[in-house]
Amino acid sequence: NLKKNDEIISTHRSHAHYIGKGGNLKSMISELYGKGSGCAKGLGGSMHLQDLSSGIFGSVPIVGSTIPIGVGMSFYSKYYGMGHNNITVIFFGEGATEEGVFHESINFASLHNLPILFVCENNLYSVYTGLNKRQSEKRNIRKIVQSNGIDSFSIFGNDVLKVHSLAKRCIKKIRKNKKPIFLELKTYRWLEHCGPNWDDHLNYRPKGELKKWVKNCPLKKFKNKICSNSKQLKVITKIEKDINDEINKAFSFAKNSKFPKKN
Repeated sequence: NLKKNDEIISTHRSHAHYIGKGGNLKSMISELYGKGSGCAKGLGGSMHLQDLSSGIFGSVPIVGSTIPIGVGMSFYSKYYGMGHNNITVIFFGEGATEEGVFHESINFASLHNLPILFVCENNLYSVYTGLNKRQSEKRNIRKIVQSNGIDSFSIFGNDVLKVHSLAKRCIKKIRKNKKPIFLELKTYRWLEHCGPNWDDHLNYRPKGELKKWVKNCPLKKFKNKICSNSKQLKVITKIEKDINDEINKAFSFAKNSKFPKKN
């Protein structure tokens, strides 16, 4: 739904955002390896991805920090962007909405009518701490944002088609009205907070909760929805093969690339 000149800024879980916005895959994998051919010249690593040619202005691991940066980007673009009809998308988790800078930023964006799509990926947890231990049960992030004069929506984030449809409507409205919109996507983190491992044995989540959300995998649900016959399944199988080939080539490129020079 975004155009190439639209800008995004993301968090430490930015890989999907980077790929979705059209970031260079070889440069991304090279950055994971700390190679000079990486998108940040091998100096940023996994949590600092950028590709300015695709409108990816960066990712920052500090909780809540991307929000004011994105608002600043949008403010600059509105007043110095020479009439470009671009929007800024800011990705963050629900933990960031507990930071003071979030409230300051949405107030500023509302007052200045900035063309921003705020996207809160609410995965229910901040490291090992659930929402019930961090926020009042009466707290409603959508209503908080609405009280600042910003249209706000909240939907199930693991439904690809619903997310696509709502995002499309929101982006169209932002382009037309030049005002911010807030979108909360209710989703879930399967693995540990930071790393590739399963951590359900730590028992900080209710028993059975993880299994329930694994069954709600957005990719599998979408694949099952469109693979109603063998012809469609063949198309999906080819797409998956092409993607795997592209990923393998990116890893080979990264491994064969050189590390950045010390100077």
